[in-house]
Amino acid sequence: MTGSFTTPRVREEGSPEEHGETAEEEQNDLSAKTCPECSGRIVHDEAQAETHCQDCGRVLESDQIDRGPEWRAFDSREKNDKSRVGAPQTQQLHDGGLSTVIDWRDEDAYGRSLSSRQRKKMRRLRKWDERFRTKNNRERNLKQALGEINRMASALGCPDPIRETTSVLYRQALEKDMLRGRSIEGMATAALYAGSRLENAPRTLDEVTAVSRVDKIEIERTYRYLADELELEMAPTDPEAYIARFASQLECPDETERRSRELTQAAVEAGVHSGRNPVGIAASALYAAAKLTNQDVIQDDLAEIANVSKVTIRNRYTEILEAADEVSSG
Repeated sequence: MTGSFTTPRVREEGSPEEHGETAEEEQNDLSAKTCPECSGRIVHDEAQAETHCQDCGRVLESDQIDRGPEWRAFDSREKNDKSRVGAPQTQQLHDGGLSTVIDWRDEDAYGRSLSSRQRKKMRRLRKWDERFRTKNNRERNLKQALGEINRMASALGCPDPIRETTSVLYRQALEKDMLRGRSIEGMATAALYAGSRLENAPRTLDEVTAVSRVDKIEIERTYRYLADELELEMAPTDPEAYIARFASQLECPDETERRSRELTQAAVEAGVHSGRNPVGIAASALYAAAKLTNQDVIQDDLAEIANVSKVTIRNRYTEILEAADEVSSG
C-alpha cells in the first residue's frame, strides 16, 4: 500500500523563526527581494496592508494582517506605559478587564465535556476566582452596577460608546459617595439615561424604565441628582437624534429618512419643537416624510415604536408640514 506524506519543515539555524526577527529586519529582507515582473524593489505598505513593487506597482500580497498594536506612542515612556497583552482595558468592568474570566461551560478547548472530577475542580476555581476579583464593598458595588448597566444596555441595543460613558458616570458617582440612601439599580439606570443623551443617541425615559428594575419616579429623581452633582451639561434633546432608530425599526428607505431629517430641521428652525416632546416631533416628521415619499407607514406602528399617541403624531404632522412650507418659501 502506497501513500504520500509531507515532510515537516525544519527550521534552519539562524532563521527568523528561531531568533525572533524584528519588523525592521523583515522589511530589510523584503527590500532585498526583487519583483518577478520587472526585477524592481519590493516594499511593504502598512497603510494599505499590501506588498507591491516600487517600480511597476505590481501587488504581490494584499489584505495582510496588521499584527501591531492599536495605539500610538510618541516617546519611549508612553510606549512602555501603553505596552500590554490581552484584551483592551474597558470601563465596563469593575477591574478594567485585567482579571481572568473562567468560562461557565464545563468544556475543554476542543468542546469536549469535562469529567466529573474536572468539573468539581472548575467549580472550586470559579468560586475562588469570583472571590478574588472583588476585594472590598466598593468593588462589589461597582461589579453589580456595571453588570446591571450591561444588561439594560443590551436590552436597549446601546453601542459601546454609550456603555463606556455610562460606566464612567457611575464610577464618578461612586467616588463622590452619591449612592448613600439610593439604590444601585436606580443610579445605574439614571447613569444610562444620562450617558445616552451625552453620546447624542438618547433613549426615552419610558424605554429606559421598561428595562429597569426601578420605577420611573425614582429614575427621574436620581437623574436630576446625578446631573446636578456631576455638573453635566445636558443640551435639550435634538428630535433628529431619534430619526435613524425609528426609521430602522420601520425599515424605511434612505430617501424617507433623509426627507424626515429635513422636515425636523425645518421644524426646529421654525420653533415648532419648543415646549414639545422631541420624540413626538421625530415620529411626526418621519410620518410626514413617509407620506411625501409614498411609503406605507401606519400610525399605529409608529406610535408603538415611539411610545407616543396617534393624536400627537397627527397634531405635530400638520405643524411640521406648515413649518417646512414657511422655511422653503422664506
